[in-house]
Amino acid sequence: MIMDRKKELIVLTENILAGKLPGPGAYGIIVDMPPHEVPMLMKGADRIRKAHFGSEIHLCTICNGKSGKCSEDCGFCSQSAFSKTHVDVYPLLNKKMLMAGGEYASETPVNRYSVVTSGRGLPPHEVAAVAQALGALDPSRIKTCASLGILGAEDFQVLRKAGVTRYHHNLETAKSHFSNMCGTHTYEERVKCVLNAKKAGLSVCSGGIFGIGETDEQVLELALALKDLDVDAVPINFLVPMEGTPMAHYPKVSPLRCLKIISLFRYVLPDKNILVCGGREAGLGDRHSLIFEAGANGIMTGNYLTTEGRTLQKDLEMLERLGLQVKEKYLG
Repeated sequence: MIMDRKKELIVLTENILAGKLPGPGAYGIIVDMPPHEVPMLMKGADRIRKAHFGSEIHLCTICNGKSGKCSEDCGFCSQSAFSKTHVDVYPLLNKKMLMAGGEYASETPVNRYSVVTSGRGLPPHEVAAVAQALGALDPSRIKTCASLGILGAEDFQVLRKAGVTRYHHNLETAKSHFSNMCGTHTYEERVKCVLNAKKAGLSVCSGGIFGIGETDEQVLELALALKDLDVDAVPINFLVPMEGTPMAHYPKVSPLRCLKIISLFRYVLPDKNILVCGGREAGLGDRHSLIFEAGANGIMTGNYLTTEGRTLQKDLEMLERLGLQVKEKYLG
């Protein structure tokens, strides 16, 4: 049985490397793969990553521009007003504070800087304020991104005219699982937001969070949805259960499942940027550096929204040990 799966996986890998993208049913072999066979899966994912990205790794970093009191009830989120947590709560930061992280990132190898805000979506005057702050950064030294919730078509034009080149908006999970995670807005609203950002001429970063009760079949469902949307980058997050949230009692995702999820996304989205973000240290532990062998070609460095991440220096040292290089700046 293992040898049969190995042969099927080799054929799937070779077809993808040859540009023969398979139909959805071909990925069932990955969905059904047991944990002890994940290292076999990673070998193919690593080959696909190297074919498209070589040894270059994309680095991004974020600023929590507006924190807490979110009106939405996403079960994993410590910033939701429905959760009973002790996260910082503050209104939209001023222009100088929103720019600070981008100015710092401009002096480092980091490729992209994003302002992220809590809430269903920023009102137009706050969208304009974020656009003004990001637009004041030197585009020849840092690429910019915004993650401001569900926005209207006009808001995306404001961001684009200011020089923002990417919008981030996760689908979070598969359509079939979405209502188990959130009841205050719909999966379709998130998809519409992604489509509106693309229509405005922005590149799109959209992915999800794993460990929130989804099945492996639903992991594939999300990956295929993102493939259909033709997003440019896919952030992969792993749940870090937070006391006071509805998902506080959920178990952490095992390291091998983390690696399986990353590899599955690389097979489904061979030429897209796959970035491992929140929960990479908590979920993977001492196997953390294996994310690249599993197919990832990017990471979020620095702190996350309400939890601490790894310092840029530690991440740069890790990449050097692994013989990987930070993606050259200004390549898009």
